[in-house]
Amino acid sequence: MNNKVNRRTFIKQSAVLGAGVTVLKSGILRAGNSPNNKLNIAVIGVGGRGGANLNHVKGESIVALCDVNAKNLAKAAEQFPQAETYVDWRKCLDQKNIDAVVCSTTDHTHAFINVWAMNRGKHVYCEKPLANSVHEARVVRETYLKNKNKVATQMGTQIHASDNYRRMVELIRAGAIGTPKETRVWCSREPKGGSYLPEVKPVPSHVDWDLWVGPSKFHPYNPGYFGGCLAWNRFWDFGSGQIGDMGSHMLDMPYWALDLRLPTTCAASGTPIDSDTLPLWLTAEWDHPANDWRPAVKVYWYDGGKKPGVPSEVFNREKMFKGVIFKGDKGFLVADYGYRILMPTKGDMTQYTSPKPKDLIPPSPGHHNEWLIACKTGKPTLCNFDYSGALIEHNMLALVAYRVGQKLDWDVKNLKATNCPEADKYIQKKYRRGWVLNG
Repeated sequence: MNNKVNRRTFIKQSAVLGAGVTVLKSGILRAGNSPNNKLNIAVIGVGGRGGANLNHVKGESIVALCDVNAKNLAKAAEQFPQAETYVDWRKCLDQKNIDAVVCSTTDHTHAFINVWAMNRGKHVYCEKPLANSVHEARVVRETYLKNKNKVATQMGTQIHASDNYRRMVELIRAGAIGTPKETRVWCSREPKGGSYLPEVKPVPSHVDWDLWVGPSKFHPYNPGYFGGCLAWNRFWDFGSGQIGDMGSHMLDMPYWALDLRLPTTCAASGTPIDSDTLPLWLTAEWDHPANDWRPAVKVYWYDGGKKPGVPSEVFNREKMFKGVIFKGDKGFLVADYGYRILMPTKGDMTQYTSPKPKDLIPPSPGHHNEWLIACKTGKPTLCNFDYSGALIEHNMLALVAYRVGQKLDWDVKNLKATNCPEADKYIQKKYRRGWVLNG
């Protein structure tokens, strides 16, 4: 591996992250281009993760709250009585004094809220995943790229802000395992299967069920869809299973460390196809082209109890419920959120030169704070919708490959599997009448 090119990459990255340069056009930031001025924020989805995200931005001016559950909305309004309240997020986004939006709804409405907010010049923080299909991820990313000089964006992959992630990236790019060859990523969480839930009557008066279903095909009310992402993201119309949920976190590690973008091929397999629910386990693989500092690499994914072949000494040290193993021509690096294990195959580290202090990735001010600072000053965010939109498109492509049962040759520019016309119906979703993605 060419460490000289690699170090230049680090220096450039460090400079961008540390300098605080303004990349957003002046006059766009209504907070006044100062970290001390408060943003007017709308929080859409205020229960569960929404409540946690609300807590992280409560130091700003909370001017709007939105939720389809009136009980969640009332609880949040007690804390922020000055905020306007809404059930329908589309009406919320019409409020004139909103600078920024925090989206913490169910997965199947993320892309809609992201796109509508950016089209109205709002900064956006969105829980993962950004979208629920390949096409949605592309639309979110392209909408951001059209507006990147006007808005700051961040996907909620909170662990991206950890010091351990930074050390992992530095080790890989500085040659600790030699030239990267492949990466294997896994999460052992085992989801439920089953069919869409039977109707339960009546719909509680505090729930707007039609808005909860939103753009997806209509399914009758059942309280079993509530209770966190594991209750609803196993259903095709509402979520994208473990690769949508935990894949947003775990595949973020190789995406950053290997500077990945979009793949050239994708294949996947899992439990037999079910029209209602996602597979109980899924394995996938992608081919990624070479870039200016590494050759082409393969990336593998395992969930639902499937795991890669990891050196036994690693399992002896850690439970390894989830993790990532980078393989290079001179060693392995195994990592998770809070640890990393470096295992050189040569028995020494003579090929590795520790990065100089100036080449290190600066510490994060905090994942939410990174976005808030970007909204006010234009300083870049690491998980903006260009980076995270590509990551989610990459992950959603595995579900397309799984559903058609075929390795896909991926035409990135045209969003097409050139060898499989059948994939088209899974790349882009159909929506209920009256719902428009790019609104």
